[in-house]
Amino acid sequence: MTVGMFGAEVIFAFILTTVLLNRYGNWKTQNIVVTTAVHISWFFSLLIIFVLPIDISLSAYRKCLQDGLNDNTTISIHVSSTSSTCEKPWSSVPGSTLPIMWRVVYWTSQLLAWFIMPIMKHYVESGEFTVKNKLKNAIKSKTLYYSKLFLIVIIFITYTALTPGVYLDWQILKATASSTSNTYGLFQLILLLGIALVDIPRELWRSSQIDYTLRKLYFKLSKLYTEMLESEVDLEYVLESIKLVSISMSPNDELYNYFEIILKKVPKDQQGFWKNERSKYHTISPSIDMLIQLHEQLIIAVSTYHRTKTQSSLMIEEAIFLEDINSNMTSKERKFKKMFNKPSKLNSYAATLTIEWYWWCRLYPMMLQVLSVITGMLSVVIVWSEITFFKKKPVLSIFALMVNVAKQNNNYVMIQVLSTFSIAYLAYCTYSTVFKIKFLNIYYLASNCQTTESSLIFFGLLLGRLTSPMCLNFLGLIHMDNHLIKSHSLETDYTQIMGHMDIITIICIDGFNVYFPTLILAVCLATYFNVGAKILSILGFPQYLEDDDLVIDYIHEGHLIVVREIERRRKIHSNKIYCKYREGSQI
Repeated sequence: MTVGMFGAEVIFAFILTTVLLNRYGNWKTQNIVVTTAVHISWFFSLLIIFVLPIDISLSAYRKCLQDGLNDNTTISIHVSSTSSTCEKPWSSVPGSTLPIMWRVVYWTSQLLAWFIMPIMKHYVESGEFTVKNKLKNAIKSKTLYYSKLFLIVIIFITYTALTPGVYLDWQILKATASSTSNTYGLFQLILLLGIALVDIPRELWRSSQIDYTLRKLYFKLSKLYTEMLESEVDLEYVLESIKLVSISMSPNDELYNYFEIILKKVPKDQQGFWKNERSKYHTISPSIDMLIQLHEQLIIAVSTYHRTKTQSSLMIEEAIFLEDINSNMTSKERKFKKMFNKPSKLNSYAATLTIEWYWWCRLYPMMLQVLSVITGMLSVVIVWSEITFFKKKPVLSIFALMVNVAKQNNNYVMIQVLSTFSIAYLAYCTYSTVFKIKFLNIYYLASNCQTTESSLIFFGLLLGRLTSPMCLNFLGLIHMDNHLIKSHSLETDYTQIMGHMDIITIICIDGFNVYFPTLILAVCLATYFNVGAKILSILGFPQYLEDDDLVIDYIHEGHLIVVREIERRRKIHSNKIYCKYREGSQI
């Protein structure tokens, strides 16, 4: 039963990883090595979240046994007392299971996040035509990155070696490397978590208001449509360059095999274009470097074009559906009517429409508001616990108080349930912010299998660097990190393998690693007052701000896009009806 619980969580994490990767990536067209590496990175990140509560409950159980041993003077008394009070957790696993798993997860994740995935990202972005040249170019392009990384390591080792009373050995070097990785991840965690703790409850509440949801969707659609038009222009530019090269090449040329690789990646509806209008172009002598650059440009242009085209179609469908909800809100018939309705396969069609109306027009908005209140309360609890967990006596962290009560009652089930839900919400806040990030239109997680390989790798290495600091931060919230609260309680297997929430000593001042998480409060306040969005808007990156005139223009443009699509579909529908009518009249 106990091992079965552990196995079930491992399987669930694996299935969830597969579902997410299938939602964002396309395993049929992706490189199998990329899919495997990204799957491992995402899987280990989720696995830590589900298994850490087991580690916490087992640590509490060992502490109970130790306290019972210290309180009893004879072995016989110890056996009778501890057996009755320290009941073995239902999710217990053999003693060596978690240390082995944490060691494998930690070092594999670090190796992927800091060494393998950065090279892999440049490998898939390269325009080289052979595996050997792609790998060579990827390693060469990361030389500067690894040189900086090596220099940082040398500085930290030198600083540690010169610290009085510290002697370099393997444990010190491992602790220094762990602290460096945790410091980097903690800086990112504060930003991502601080944004999400405010944004998630607020967006859930606003999403219950159909008018707000429609306006924001119009805004996003307008931006995406502009991006799609730009991607079309970029693709046309690359295709013109390919046409120019095709005029100067023949099947007998030495580089024609490489050029054929480029031609195979041209969209099907554009193939054959290089055979026409040859007289308008001047001949050139293409080089291998030119073909490599052209290949790289084509890969980016095609992926961006397909992504924006697919995403805009999906967003238009969503906007039309929201228009349906908006028009049904005041319906007295209480039957959900759609602009482009399809016959239902259900027998009780009227009942289905009624149920659908109650769900979308009454229950769904109410559910979003309830979730907003719940997540808002969780966010307040997290922020309060973040700024007070360093206080050992009296205990002010709400998470620590709840776990301590469960420990006193030896309620390991409650410890695991509280830990699971708390870590899950922290992970949702962190990962949801990561998944919404868009770096200069290059790295972007797009649903419906439209995410590029480089974007999957980029977010895979981000998760690998963020998960460990996030879990260490939670252990600090529940007072189970000895380095933070200076206690002598038993450690979890997790901290014994992955280290503690320590900041590297070269930037650490007294208490800095304790007061550091309070910066989350500053990020939360900045998010609440839209400071970041206002700054980005001033810098020329349009953000959704209700009182911005530019945003109003974007909303109007997005609404016009949806209106034009609705009119187009109505014309097509009318033409189909007219054609059927003519066919019937002729018969």
